[in-house]
Amino acid sequence: MVVTDMARPRILITGSGAVCGSGNSPAAIFDALCEGRSAVAPIEQWDTTDWPVKVAAEIADFNPRAMVEDRKLHKFIRRTDMLGLFAGSQAVDTAGFVGHRTTLAPDAAATYSDRSGVYVGSGGGAYNSQYEFFPLMTEADGDLVRFGEELSNVVNPMWLLRTLPNNVLCHLGIKYRLKGSNACITNHSCGGTLAVIEAAEALRTGEADRAVAVGHDTLIEPQMVLYYHACGLLAADTIRPFDAARDGSLFGEGAGALALETEQSAVKRNATVIGEVLAGGHAGEATGLLSIRDDGDGLARAIGEALHDARLGASDIGMIVAHGNGTRQSDASEATALRRVFGSAVPPIAAFKWSIGHLIAAAGIVETVVALHALKKRLVPGVATLRSLDPECADLPVSTKAQVPRGNVALVLCRGFAGTDTALIVRGA
Repeated sequence: MVVTDMARPRILITGSGAVCGSGNSPAAIFDALCEGRSAVAPIEQWDTTDWPVKVAAEIADFNPRAMVEDRKLHKFIRRTDMLGLFAGSQAVDTAGFVGHRTTLAPDAAATYSDRSGVYVGSGGGAYNSQYEFFPLMTEADGDLVRFGEELSNVVNPMWLLRTLPNNVLCHLGIKYRLKGSNACITNHSCGGTLAVIEAAEALRTGEADRAVAVGHDTLIEPQMVLYYHACGLLAADTIRPFDAARDGSLFGEGAGALALETEQSAVKRNATVIGEVLAGGHAGEATGLLSIRDDGDGLARAIGEALHDARLGASDIGMIVAHGNGTRQSDASEATALRRVFGSAVPPIAAFKWSIGHLIAAAGIVETVVALHALKKRLVPGVATLRSLDPECADLPVSTKAQVPRGNVALVLCRGFAGTDTALIVRGA
């Protein structure tokens, strides 16, 4: 049952953007899911001949100019930053923030910029940020004096600027003159979802009138693949959420973004509304860096917090976008958490990683963007890689075929290292 609270400010979604291996727009990614297409393919960024895992969901024919037009900026940012700027720009442009500001008087336009925030979730960087040091380390052969003397001749002086985790926040703000409240969140897989939650709370508490929330990550690089494989987290060929034969996850790369506004701001400029952020919840299990509880306690508590914050009951959820990363323990404990919250009445479940890969910091926000598209189309995409549901997950409404959501509210789940869990609830327009 919905409990209304007239004093609670509404946070509307007026723009979105997304890019990953399955497409460079929310509609394209949704179409790939509905058509059963996966971006998982042989890795092209390096020779994987002797690598234990040879596939990932890369963006094919990656073109930096298509992501960021300003060629001068390319020397200061990384691949992940380009994706974040691309998705963030999509969201700001589709929301029409800048177009409206041009209609305002100078003083009002300045205030508009001051009241426009940026919140970004990033993965905190990958090992490839260190690779240009390796040749000199080999050449110096442990001689630190020689290493120091030659460092400036070998390593790009822009190295530090390129590795900053807040590059997307800075350059998106500069591009669009978004000068208000801001935050950069580095919290593994939960980063993008937390950016949305933090942005929505900033708007509710009056810190800003509008904000763009972004999540981005590109972890397809040699050491990251090697180390995740050593931890037993990567699959051999594809991601099979909740399947009896599931054997792990696979990396993808991408970014997602949402443009958020207070209801007053959106109404004042007659903005097109594509959805609403209702609430978010976040919980930790505090069990260790890689371990998670079999009973799904952290995830269940995060969902409970989100439902309470949204003034909703479990029956008000129309569809769930599961974390569904394809690892045995995560999927099983996620199923347990869903039973704990929803009992025998779990709504239709989608799981997108089989198509787009695990986008880590970008996962939750990209999946939220796609969930809004699913609510608009009244269609919950199926899981094309599903063959036989694991007995531990057999009672879940997961299917290879598309389903119909039972309402216009979606719950998007995200899980990260150290037992961190987030739950985000959004309503379709």
